[in-house]
Amino acid sequence: MGRSFAERSHETELMDTEAVSFEDYRDCLKDLATVNALTLTHGPVLTWLDRATRNLAPNERATVLDVGYGYGDLLRRVHDWSRRKGRLVDLVGIDLNPMSEPIAKAATPSDVSIDFRTGNVFDYTPERPVDFVISSQTTHHMSNEELATFIRWMEQVAARGWYIADLHRHPVPFHVFGALARVARWHRFVQHDGPVSIARSFRKADWKKILHAAGVAPEAAEIRWHVPFRLCVSRLK
Repeated sequence: MGRSFAERSHETELMDTEAVSFEDYRDCLKDLATVNALTLTHGPVLTWLDRATRNLAPNERATVLDVGYGYGDLLRRVHDWSRRKGRLVDLVGIDLNPMSEPIAKAATPSDVSIDFRTGNVFDYTPERPVDFVISSQTTHHMSNEELATFIRWMEQVAARGWYIADLHRHPVPFHVFGALARVARWHRFVQHDGPVSIARSFRKADWKKILHAAGVAPEAAEIRWHVPFRLCVSRLK
């Protein structure tokens, strides 16, 4: 019997369950960053940030918080975008895995100012106001109930808006990614967890139910599909 994509899978990912060395975890994150670059993962986030910050005053600073930063590649891309566009941003990241912080710091040039932190987002209270919360390829690790809690948290923390970038649950990326990961000989976690991530991810109806559970009105949030098979949810206040 073939796999059904009607509902979110509850299959676990090795990255979430298996003990791994620092070097092994770093190699996995590096390969995930390569995947993000090849599959244009960060483009929708940058496009949204560009639109969200367009009305900022010339000397106005905005704080951007990335939840689940991993290798730190999204925050580095945001930094490059801000320099290119002349936007003044303070960049902060929070990640649950304590190994992510030293790995992301080591991969970040010394002249790039990013405040990488370790902690559980549900226990995290920012010391300074946060304008925008972003999260990429992280929410499929959460249950629907955790996601509703996360959205409520973002509603409280993000003064100007928030953006979730994640995967679209569909058989095409599930099978294509599995084949690509094997051919590219990416880290074994990436080969196993990539298809599982897609099976754990979302369709538009899932996001509508989660937003409703979080108390966000349908007209207040935007659900958009992006190439290739990305389903992103955002809110501007």
